Amino acid sequence: MATAVETLDKLERRLTISFPIADVQSEVEKRLKQRARTAKAPGFRPGKVPMKMVAAQYGYQVETEVLNDKVGQAFAAAANENKLRVAGYPSIEPKSGSDVAEGSLAFDATFEVYPEITVGDLAAAEVEQVKSDVTDAEIDKTIDILRKQRVHFHVKGEQGAHGDGGADQSAQNGDRATVDFVGKIDGVEFAGGKADGFAFVLGEGRMLPEFETATIGLKVGESKTFPLAFPEDYHGKDVAGKTAEFTITLTKLEWAHMPEVDSEFAKMLGVEDGDLVKMRTDIKENLEREVRGRVKAKTKESVMDALVKVVEFDVPKTLVAQDGERLAEMTRQDMAQRGMNVKDVPFPADLFNAQAERRVRLGLILAELVKANNLQATTEQIKAQVEDFAQSYEDPQQVVKYYFSDRNRLAEVEALVLEENVVNYVLGKAKVTDKVLPFDELMGNNAQA
Repeated sequence: MATAVETLDKLERRLTISFPIADVQSEVEKRLKQRARTAKAPGFRPGKVPMKMVAAQYGYQVETEVLNDKVGQAFAAAANENKLRVAGYPSIEPKSGSDVAEGSLAFDATFEVYPEITVGDLAAAEVEQVKSDVTDAEIDKTIDILRKQRVHFHVKGEQGAHGDGGADQSAQNGDRATVDFVGKIDGVEFAGGKADGFAFVLGEGRMLPEFETATIGLKVGESKTFPLAFPEDYHGKDVAGKTAEFTITLTKLEWAHMPEVDSEFAKMLGVEDGDLVKMRTDIKENLEREVRGRVKAKTKESVMDALVKVVEFDVPKTLVAQDGERLAEMTRQDMAQRGMNVKDVPFPADLFNAQAERRVRLGLILAELVKANNLQATTEQIKAQVEDFAQSYEDPQQVVKYYFSDRNRLAEVEALVLEENVVNYVLGKAKVTDKVLPFDELMGNNAQA
């Protein structure tokens, strides 16, 4: 039996649930009798243990289970009776005193309800629809990156199948230099400041700028002494912010040979017949597929930002807290997989609040849009999305089978399609501005280029 629903806050509610003590006692006795059929005790055969002993051993556990079940059932019935959409889990507290009828148990259930969400006219929403093109310049740049990834080195000055590296025998950007070095602070060598046979590629930024600058121009056998100021935030705390004097000696110098763009290079990229035209076509298709994905993601982000701005409502704190806990656990697992010791890493309760609130808010908005406008993902859309995923793999059919063999994987694809349906719906209603992003900015690979 439920009392009238009390409104405590915008979304917070409270109601009282009650039921006869006799119902609890009856259910406890019933479950203890069931336990007694298989109960074991020293000196008794299974199923022959006296009920008093069974009650003594299992009574508290069974009573707790029955109470939890009765409270849960009563709360569900009361919420249904009052047409309440409960968000999260209720907080249950027992009641006592004159308010509780004789022979009954009563509990106060405090909880939040889902907000009423109204998605109004989206014409005022401002959305940026991102666009980006793949031109020959991007294909050429990608080919250069692929060549750099397959670079190999030859000793400068030694004649080989690819030449001797040219007349300049000094260290230059792109060369691989092998050096012996020793560093001193105030005339004393320090830990980690000495090495023999240390190799690095000039221009990759692996070493501090002063180190690379001092190496450039050296020839094998030459040495140079120079000062090097370690940054204040340098990872080596013992030397951070200090200036050392280094002496380096170049012991080996190799020049980088990148493969020529020929049929052999095309075969390295998986083009069996070495056709360069087909190689460029494959690269372009892969880039366009990647661009489509990133453009969609950027546009979706703009749509979600717009929805958060134009659809206002109070978000259940319970749902935010639950999602925050999920985000914290996901972060812990991710850090652990990266080899970090997260056992003693503190995760403040409010660390993920902003992110969790946005996720919950968007989830509620999307659910309302889908329900109100029939934007559910169709079987055909899900299949098309899976097939699109599969195109970037060597055996697309295996990928399709991988997704369709697991309902959870298909559910993930369905969620993506549903979001895309919402994005397309909003784009059809909102004020849309086209935003052209340069390829490098979209891909975030300026450094590689």
